[in-house]
Amino acid sequence: MNTQPEIQVGIMAEKQIQFELNGSYLTPAAIRGKVFSATIEDQNIVLHDADGNQSASAEFTFLCPSADDSFKLKDVTIGINFHWEQKQDQEFRGSLKLLIEDGKVRAVNIVPLEEYLRSVISSEMSATSSPELLKAHAVISRSWLMAQIVKSKKLESEQSNYQTFMESDDERVRWYDREDHSQFDVCADDHCQRYQGITKIISEKANAAIEATFGEFLMSDDNICDARFSKCCGGISENFENVWEPVYHRYLSKIVDSENACTTCVDLRQEEEAESWIRTSPGAFCNTTDQQVLSQVLPDFDQKTQDFYRWKVTYSQDELKSLIQNRTGIDFGEIIQLEAISRGHSGRIIKLKITGSKRTMTIGKELEIRRALSSSHLYSSAFVIDHRDIQTGIPQKFILTGAGWGHGVGLCQIGAAVMGEKGYSYQQILEHYFRGAQLVKKY
Repeated sequence: MNTQPEIQVGIMAEKQIQFELNGSYLTPAAIRGKVFSATIEDQNIVLHDADGNQSASAEFTFLCPSADDSFKLKDVTIGINFHWEQKQDQEFRGSLKLLIEDGKVRAVNIVPLEEYLRSVISSEMSATSSPELLKAHAVISRSWLMAQIVKSKKLESEQSNYQTFMESDDERVRWYDREDHSQFDVCADDHCQRYQGITKIISEKANAAIEATFGEFLMSDDNICDARFSKCCGGISENFENVWEPVYHRYLSKIVDSENACTTCVDLRQEEEAESWIRTSPGAFCNTTDQQVLSQVLPDFDQKTQDFYRWKVTYSQDELKSLIQNRTGIDFGEIIQLEAISRGHSGRIIKLKITGSKRTMTIGKELEIRRALSSSHLYSSAFVIDHRDIQTGIPQKFILTGAGWGHGVGLCQIGAAVMGEKGYSYQQILEHYFRGAQLVKKY
């Protein structure tokens, strides 16, 4: 790779999309103006302009002749299935492609990689973030995206049967990754990386971070690193293979998120040690309540969350029984027990056994567990369970005490923010979270 690539970002998919073109975009001859809507009719996309003119095709691409041109999409859903889900009008630079996906119109933004990163860094992080944190995030966002593109091309060329789901009568194990996307490289929501185009003002700090790290990637064994990140590891990061496919990456293995990492010995795969770790609040970079630091990582709608390092959720029997049935599609009957069958290095549960009066099943991996136990997403699968108020063998209350926010693999955003404030360079931050990886300039 000697030149900056263009990437395709899936923004939204709806039965009808309304959008506005600002600049000298090329449009089909049958329609005119700047404001359009797109619907699906007879297996084609039908464009409508403000004067009622129409144009139909299986796919449309509005090419962007100028770097200053932009388009606006109406009512884009962000935070899909998370507690902060909401709609926004969003504006993007680059070209716009419309295609059909599962009976809906899919809007895709075609944009240079570094332009994409300017938005990701501004969307994922606050303009108040330290320069070193922004530089570190620029490198991992760039590395992660290109690693996904390389992986997708490899899977396609090998025509391999890539599986993310295994189920038997008594076990359901599933992991979720960006392989769900087949018609574009990456989506714009938290499923991949939060990307809002130029909806938010691109901060000068974000621009400076991109320029300072332009073309820099994390590399391991001559391969671009699949550099992951989450909000808060909870004190110890998780191994990649415990969250996604069973492939070991040396640079995505357990680290203790503190200055004393090399001398901290704890094995959270052991239930007793996990219980002790999660029920207490050990020192860690990400164990902070400093609002100035948190505001660097958490946008306004995320800052409503204050109990991310250690948290607690309580369910009644009726609430949990109904929740699990709705989320898994399985009627367990009365919930008798939730039991951690196996844990990862961060204490996150990899497999959870649900024992009910009608059915018993083990589920995994971590995101499947989080989805089963929350109407959106449980903060993490690093939790311990108290079964309370037991009546004729049936608990009437369940208390989940947990640690961290997200999958916990790779860079811990809140921990990295604290490191930036403490004076660590972006190279030192990357070295801390991605052990053994090298920083290489590719273009």
